[in-house]
Amino acid sequence: MKTSFSSLTDILDHGFDTVIDVRSPAEFAEDHVPGAINLPALSNDERARVGTIYVQEAPFKARKIGAALVARNVAEHLDGPLKDIAGSWRPLVYCWRGGQRSGSFASILSQIGWRAEVIDGGYQSYRNLVHYVLYKDAVTHRLILLDGNTGTAKTDILHRLQGLGVQVLDLEGLANHRGSLLGSMAGGQPAQKGFETALACALARMDPTRPIMVEAESSKVGERVVPPTLWAAMKAASRIEIDAPLDARAQYLADAYEDISADTAGLTAKLEILRRHRGGLVDGWLALLQAGALKALARALMDEHYDPTYRSGRTRHGADVLQRFDVADLGIDARADLAGRIAAWVETVS
Repeated sequence: MKTSFSSLTDILDHGFDTVIDVRSPAEFAEDHVPGAINLPALSNDERARVGTIYVQEAPFKARKIGAALVARNVAEHLDGPLKDIAGSWRPLVYCWRGGQRSGSFASILSQIGWRAEVIDGGYQSYRNLVHYVLYKDAVTHRLILLDGNTGTAKTDILHRLQGLGVQVLDLEGLANHRGSLLGSMAGGQPAQKGFETALACALARMDPTRPIMVEAESSKVGERVVPPTLWAAMKAASRIEIDAPLDARAQYLADAYEDISADTAGLTAKLEILRRHRGGLVDGWLALLQAGALKALARALMDEHYDPTYRSGRTRHGADVLQRFDVADLGIDARADLAGRIAAWVETVS
């Protein structure tokens, strides 16, 4: 039996016991329905082999070989992760297009007695729903950007606001990147499709009648691109701004980026990328890095690179600043107090 979903919210609220993605591990890693488990009908190599036979030899031969491989792999799943599943289990199965891989897999499960169903159109139908949200339909949520110069602890404040019950869209968290040249994080970034799934699903779960705080970012977070409808909403959004002294920002940045500064060779390579924009200033930054003067390095980078870039961007794009929040330092207590003030302000505009 095939089942269809007309909206992203519908598929997120599917009601099945388990969602099974039977595509190859590589396909699953790029993107998948949230919460799905991967039980491949074909491995990466098997999928490539069957595809080659289909194109270069004969479709019938490819289907016969593919069927044998799928049967063996499903048998392994039945003897492995599905071995102790009760008879009342109701799984939802999908492959790339909702065709042979998911159909064969679900047929075997149904013959056993489980109430298996297949997503009509497979992953592609799900991807179409995500694409519609982020590329076609306007984002109607009320966004408020959290802005401020580099080093004003915006990401930390955003996380604290979420803990205080404020709706937050954490672009850097979803993209696994701190949003600047020096912002790479362990584990690397998700694929663009995976990033978009996370964004669309996060928006689908938020209350459109309440404000959503979003950190002011560029149209890219690392190598991941903010999709057009969300980016249009961000450009049109009002913002609040954090203002902190340069020395306080330098200390916060030196502490927050300690993992990056510990990799002297890696940070040197990243700073060299800025040479085409900042010329000989890079030599001074590298000297501070070699000397281990991390706070001084953070101060110089902000004073000579990030702050001028920020001022240029504000002049070019303009912004409606609803409220400014001044802080004298960015220690733990000060950040907690700042988050509380911002959360109280958000409540007044809800």
